[in-house]
Amino acid sequence: MELDPVLLSRIQFAFLVSFHIIFPAFTIGLAAWLATLEGMRLFTGNPVYRRIFDFWLKVFAVSFGMGVVTGIVMAFQFGTNWGVLAERTGSIQGPLLGYESFTAFLLEATFFGVMLLGRNRVSPGFYFFACCMVALGTMFSSFWILANNSWMQVPVGHEIVDGQIVPADWREIVLGPVMLVRWPHMLLAAFITSAMCIAATGAWYVLRDVHRLEARVMLNWGLGLAAVLMPVQLFVGHLTGIYVYEHQPAKFAAIEARWENQQPASEVWLAWPDRAEQRNLFAIETPRVGSFIATGEWDAELQGLEDFPEEDWPPVVIPFFGFRIMVGMGLIMLGVGWLGLFLRWSGRLERTRWFLWATFLSFPTGFIAILSGWFTAEVGRQPWVVYGLLRTSDAVTPSLTVSDVLVSLTVYALVYAVFVGFGTYYIYKLLRDGPAGEAEPIPGATASRPLAFADDAETATIGQARRRP
Repeated sequence: MELDPVLLSRIQFAFLVSFHIIFPAFTIGLAAWLATLEGMRLFTGNPVYRRIFDFWLKVFAVSFGMGVVTGIVMAFQFGTNWGVLAERTGSIQGPLLGYESFTAFLLEATFFGVMLLGRNRVSPGFYFFACCMVALGTMFSSFWILANNSWMQVPVGHEIVDGQIVPADWREIVLGPVMLVRWPHMLLAAFITSAMCIAATGAWYVLRDVHRLEARVMLNWGLGLAAVLMPVQLFVGHLTGIYVYEHQPAKFAAIEARWENQQPASEVWLAWPDRAEQRNLFAIETPRVGSFIATGEWDAELQGLEDFPEEDWPPVVIPFFGFRIMVGMGLIMLGVGWLGLFLRWSGRLERTRWFLWATFLSFPTGFIAILSGWFTAEVGRQPWVVYGLLRTSDAVTPSLTVSDVLVSLTVYALVYAVFVGFGTYYIYKLLRDGPAGEAEPIPGATASRPLAFADDAETATIGQARRRP
C-alpha cells in the first residue's frame, strides 16, 4: 500500500478522534451522574452520596481535562491537514464549532469551577444548580458536534455559491431529521458507557470487599440505568439505520456486505467480505430478514454495491465488522443490565461472584461500542468527506506532503502515549483507592433516611457502614 498525504491524513484523523471521543463519551454521562448524586444528597441528606460524589468528581476532572486537550488538537489538525474542507465548508462548519465554544464550553468551564472549588463558598442549592449546568453543558457540546457531523453525513440546508458551500437554512442544518436521530443515539451511548463504568467499579469493590456501602449504590444504579436505557438505545439505533438506508444507500450496502441487488434480501450475520471477488466467504445469513429490518416488508428489494460506481464504494470490511461489534457490545450490556436487575430482585446480586466478575470485565463495552459505531459511520461515508458534495481526496491541504503528515502523526502518537498514558494511570489509581473520608450531613437533614436501592438493614443507617482498607 503506497502512502500518500490523503491516506496519512485519514489515519491521523482516525487516531486523534479515537483518543478524543473516549473522554467526552465518558464525561457526558459522568456529569449527569454527579448532578444526580448531588440532587439525591440534597433530597435525602445522606452523606454516602457526598462521598461518592467527591470520589467521581476527581475522575470527572481528570477526564474533562484530557477531553479538552485532545479536542483542541482535533480543531488544530483541521487547519493543517484539511485546508480545502475548511475553505469550502467553513461558513457552515465554522459557526457550528463556534457555537459549541460560546455555549457549551463556556457553560461547562464557568460552572465547573464552582463544582471544584465552590462547595463551601455557595449555598447547597446553587452548588446543585452548578452541577446541573455542567451536565447541560456537556450535552450541548455533543449537540453541536453531532449537528456538524450529521450535516457532513447528510448535507441539507445549503447552497453552492462560487464553489463554496454556504448555509441557506440554519434550522434545517441544525435541526434536520437526521440530526434529531443521531444526537439521542450518541447521548444514550454516553449515558450507558458511564453506567457500565460505574457498575463495574461497584462490582470491583464488592469483589475486593471494600467500600461496601458506596459500592452497593454504584452497582445498583449503574446496572439499573443500563437495563433501562439499552432497549431505548436499540430502538434509536434502528432509527439511525433507517436514515443510512434512506440517505446513504452505498454505506448501507457496505455495512450489510451486499454486493448485488436482492429481492427479498437476506441478512448476513457474519462473514468475511471479499472485495476482490465481490462475495462473502463463510457467510452465515438468514433469507428475507434483511428486507424486513430495512423496510418492514419481507419481500422488499434492497440495493447492492453493484448499483453504484465502484469509485463511490466505501470500504466494506471496516463498516461490516464495526457495525456488528457495536451491536454485539450493546447486547452484552443489555444482558448484564437485565441479569443484574434479576439477581438484585432475588437478593443474590452481591453473592453471585461470577456475575460480579462479568460486570467488572464489561467496563470497556461502552467505549468499544462507541468507537466501532463511529468507525462504521466515518469509514462508511467514504469516499466523501461531505457526502455527495466533496470527496476526501479533494479536501486535504494541497501543499501537504507525506513527510509533513508522518512527522505530525509521529509527534501526536508520542505526545498522546505520554499524556493519555499518565492520565489513564492516574484515573486507575483514583478508582483503585476508591471513596475516602466521611462526609458531613446537610444541616437540618436526616442522615438516617433509607438509601436508594437498599438491600438490607446495613444500608438503612450511615453509621452502620463498614469500611475496610
